[in-house]
Amino acid sequence: MNENTNNEQKSRRDFIKTSAAVAGASAFAGLAHMPTAYAAGGGTIKVGLIGCGGRGSGAANQALMADPNIKLTAMADTFMDRLEGSLKNLKRIGAIRDKIEVADDHKFDGFDGYKKLMDTDVDVVLLTTPPHFRPLHMEYAVEKGKHIFAEKPVCVDPAGYQRALKASQAAKAKGLAVCSGLCYRYQPEKRETIKRIHGGAIGDIREMSCYFYTSTLWHRGNDAAWSQMEYQTRNWLYFTWLSGDHIVEQHVHNLDKCAWAMKDEMPVRAIGCGGRLVRTEEIYGNIYDHFYTRFEWEDGRTLHSSCRQMRGCTNRIDDVLTGTKGSCNIQNHSITGENKWRYRRKPGEPRPENMYQVEHNELMASIRAGKPVYNGDYMCNSSLMGVMGRTASYTGQVITWDMMQNSEQDLSPPSYDMKLNNFKTDPVAKPGVTKFV
Repeated sequence: MNENTNNEQKSRRDFIKTSAAVAGASAFAGLAHMPTAYAAGGGTIKVGLIGCGGRGSGAANQALMADPNIKLTAMADTFMDRLEGSLKNLKRIGAIRDKIEVADDHKFDGFDGYKKLMDTDVDVVLLTTPPHFRPLHMEYAVEKGKHIFAEKPVCVDPAGYQRALKASQAAKAKGLAVCSGLCYRYQPEKRETIKRIHGGAIGDIREMSCYFYTSTLWHRGNDAAWSQMEYQTRNWLYFTWLSGDHIVEQHVHNLDKCAWAMKDEMPVRAIGCGGRLVRTEEIYGNIYDHFYTRFEWEDGRTLHSSCRQMRGCTNRIDDVLTGTKGSCNIQNHSITGENKWRYRRKPGEPRPENMYQVEHNELMASIRAGKPVYNGDYMCNSSLMGVMGRTASYTGQVITWDMMQNSEQDLSPPSYDMKLNNFKTDPVAKPGVTKFV
């Protein structure tokens, strides 16, 4: 804490001593001997940002707006130029400028920068790097006793899913917060919509359709001085080992909304297709530009999932559910049929707060109250649902939930070495040729 009084220092020590008790058996050996994070009260909450891209900078801004007594004290990114750019931009925001106290010796780069940051006295870590690294960072956060904000998705392969789920459950047992970046679950309008679905407004759900049709995203080009590892890491969207492909990295929002509507019951099988029609150049790595997946539940309910990233096409982001009493568009917060309804603000009622802000408000409030929020199970399962859809499309085979949970696929590189130049990723998947692992 910066310039704290003796009373505040004592108060903070008391908070640490009286943090939430460990509940249940730990998924990690020696859990009871690990450090315990800041728990509750009015002391300063110290935040560390790991991953200083646009989403990371946004998360840092929202975290600092979420509590009056909070500081950003450490930052880490694979690349120092990204870190410095983020810090400069954050300091331009007047509302949080005085809450930023990142000293030079609390700026960390390289693949191991996350460890150096978590070895400091931060209380909360914002994990916003490319998704591949999420399980690794979550594991170390739990080991060091840090509350976690984990941006979506939290894995890119089944091996990462198992690690992220184990880390999440260990965090819960230790009394650490695990807050997910699947932000729609924090949007007030969607909470009201899902509440009505769960209350029977459209009857029993029989079929769902979801779409994420959008344009292409950024590409940071190449530089002769970059190794192949640096090139891929800087352009992480286009490499499955880093992003999971856009069905996992972006479309996971739609899949999570549908899973939420289904009370987080996971589908039992999936079949799908996809490919590259537009983004065929080598600069786009090994990802697809479109996917279609049919997810099926044991009782016959289905989800038709479709996503694409193509320039010059009609965009659409929607989640449409059909039930025995009507239909619901989750994205538009509307219901038709026997219980017709649409979310509308009452006269004089303030506009609902931005969902990105709400998730950080509730995270920090839960830490203050000593009742840390826990989103670990659903954020892991929804992420694996995206991997399941990708696997069905890449292989052209029917893929079951059991297959995914027991798969040993691990897309990790041979080493985390920024000088690695002979590192080759998997070729673009060919349905009927690419095998399930």
